[in-house]
Amino acid sequence: MEKISVPPGFEDMLRFGLMEAILGRRSRRFFMGAEIPDGVFAYKSEHEPVPLSELEKLLVVTACGGNTSWHHMIFRARHYAPHLSNYTGAAGGRTFPSAAGFHASKTFFTDDEGVYVLDNRDAPACGNRNSDGSLDLESALNSVQGSVKKLQDGRLGVPSKLPQVEAHNTWVVNRPGTLLVIPVADLSLHLIHAICYFLQNDSVIADDINGRAIPGIEKFKNIVNVENTWPLSFVEQWSLSEVTAELSTSCYAGNLILQAMGLGGWMFNGMDPMSVLGASGDPDCPGLGFRFDHDETWRWPFPNPTGLEGVMEGFCPPHYPDMRAAVEAVCERKFGQGGPFHPKTPGPWRDSKKIRSSALEHDEAFKECVSLQAQYVLDTFGKFPATLPTMICTIYLQAHHLDLDFYDRFFEPGAYLRTHADHMARWHPK
Repeated sequence: MEKISVPPGFEDMLRFGLMEAILGRRSRRFFMGAEIPDGVFAYKSEHEPVPLSELEKLLVVTACGGNTSWHHMIFRARHYAPHLSNYTGAAGGRTFPSAAGFHASKTFFTDDEGVYVLDNRDAPACGNRNSDGSLDLESALNSVQGSVKKLQDGRLGVPSKLPQVEAHNTWVVNRPGTLLVIPVADLSLHLIHAICYFLQNDSVIADDINGRAIPGIEKFKNIVNVENTWPLSFVEQWSLSEVTAELSTSCYAGNLILQAMGLGGWMFNGMDPMSVLGASGDPDCPGLGFRFDHDETWRWPFPNPTGLEGVMEGFCPPHYPDMRAAVEAVCERKFGQGGPFHPKTPGPWRDSKKIRSSALEHDEAFKECVSLQAQYVLDTFGKFPATLPTMICTIYLQAHHLDLDFYDRFFEPGAYLRTHADHMARWHPK
């Protein structure tokens, strides 16, 4: 890790208790430099905004999306025992859980200096755990620092006004001095993994919206019970709930470390996701700059963001020629070099090669069946998934330096923690 000065507050953070963080968690919104112009909380800060230091940013982003060594995998599934369950999409673990280890999200963030992505979705372990189960924090921070890529200069282009930001957040969100963390999930990647999961568990999807089975699915009756179906709309809503949990727990982990560090902030969803991704159509709101499509026939009423070229491209057209190519890419992610089921990928086990090799690779019939279902969705609805955006961001975390004067004026003692009271002296002693 590039040498960063470590202030006394760093040691305070390491000693801070988990229960203190859980019970001390609050949305603390009023930051240095903020202003509420009217109402019972009318107040203008007497301080200038204080941006987070490089170490503070690194710690918050590490909590939200850092690598936590090797994924331990799912050990067994009844339908293909004794082979290792092969649902997982990534070999490395992160600070938040992901359904069956699919890991469909990436962590973006912005401050006064720029917009960044933490590109570690498919990264190997940042380090091996010690014999007592602990993980070296410096290794975790090194991993994050080495995986951060700057995408553009200056703060994210989402103005703090309606309709881009909800009315109750216009005074506080994405303002000077703040750090805004934006986890983004790829629902196309998650849905392909979900279709694989259902197929591995002897079922396929059916189009409940148009009331029909997927044409041609009967030819796979030798590998799956084609009468055992799940409604497409349910599978997509289930996938949305799973990725939302992934995004939410990412921000919750970041929220806990705010308490330990004595930073203000909160997790919330009060920003328009299309504006954040860059699909608002407003040139004054470029957001993250994701590519997006419209449908002139109104099969879907909102713009559909599909990916950011070279950064986070959806597993569907236009980033792949067709869904068979996207399915092949998902299989390569799982079974190719560095993937969770490649024999040469290291791991946490005494015989990692043996364990990783014990998972069955998807054969041609399996991939053809998955591709048939996925291509049907794309052809019928004009996008993939059918009823949801390809890319989604729903939960955000903001971190900032609290203006304690505001809380002392309006609140009884106890509105903030001892870490907040001591933060400036312990983290910014100069």
